[in-house]
Amino acid sequence: MKKLLIATGGGDCPGLNAVIRGVVKRAAKEKDWEVWGSYEAFNGIMEDPVRLVRLDDKAVAGIHVQGGTIIGTTNKGNPMSFPEKQEDGSVKIINKIPWLVERFKSNGFDAVINIGGDGSQAISQALFEAGLPVVGVPKTIDNDLSSTDFTFGFQTAVQTASDAFDRLVTTANSHHRVMIMEVMGRNAGWIALYTAISGGAEICLIPEIPYDLNKVVDKIKSRYNNGRGFVNIVIAEGAKAIDGTITASKGEEGRHAVRLGGVCFTLSQQLKDAGVEADVRETVLGHTQRGGTPVAFDRVIASVFGVKAMELVLDGKFGQLVVLKNNDFSSVPIKEAISEYNYVDPNGTLVKAAKGLGISFGD
Repeated sequence: MKKLLIATGGGDCPGLNAVIRGVVKRAAKEKDWEVWGSYEAFNGIMEDPVRLVRLDDKAVAGIHVQGGTIIGTTNKGNPMSFPEKQEDGSVKIINKIPWLVERFKSNGFDAVINIGGDGSQAISQALFEAGLPVVGVPKTIDNDLSSTDFTFGFQTAVQTASDAFDRLVTTANSHHRVMIMEVMGRNAGWIALYTAISGGAEICLIPEIPYDLNKVVDKIKSRYNNGRGFVNIVIAEGAKAIDGTITASKGEEGRHAVRLGGVCFTLSQQLKDAGVEADVRETVLGHTQRGGTPVAFDRVIASVFGVKAMELVLDGKFGQLVVLKNNDFSSVPIKEAISEYNYVDPNGTLVKAAKGLGISFGD
């Protein structure tokens, strides 16, 4: 009997369970494969004793409609730069990839499917280069992997943000307010852009287009007459003014990335300092965009990703990432997939269409 290990790493994301179920369902048709899950990314296989769980049809029954991941996830403890506590209490950063590869082999695993975003897939590539048979599945609500048209979880995050934005529009209108809604996305503005178009925002601020505060203020003032009017703004967490900096705080121990968030409050203060007289209010959606039941689109592509990932394992095509490209499911080398970040094109069709709808990007 051959053994496959599944890991889900990075931030949680609607559709993770659908991928797990897709892998297990496809593996069950082969009769000579058993599937296991590692709790909290690779933490489960790295710990003593290991924390692994057998995944069969019973374990995955009905999980495709559930948010989160039944095997947990983490964005800490990157094995490429693992923070290991020393006897003197200090912390030393070490590369545990060679050790981890041997760990997989000593536990009898023949292949690994790693479900995660760019950071997790960088780990996949390092494991592959160290000799581990690994297949990647792209996961992120940020939609920032350039090798695939969409990552699962993105559409659910946009739906969640759009639902919230619709509610802010009505209260902004009732009170003649400027409402600022902050969404996730890190260095990419996809969630903000899609939400702004779907919700009919007046202003959309994204990392790819640093905003001119004066133009944002002008847009707001154009919406008011004798103190009456309203404005709804969508801002991505990685957005910044032309002469400003990203609003961020130091990341947690074991993480290299800074923690983004709070830019809506930065913008609010900037508007007040610039003389905007309207009442300005802020809303941070935060992790509501990560949770809850995945929408049908995400369930479908996540399920197919799971099936296709298992088929890559069966075909011995390792070092590959499953992707959705031009409405077809295929795969590309993981190394190629993580080589380029998927930014919003400031001159692309979506931005031009948004401007055609009257949405200002502050440029």
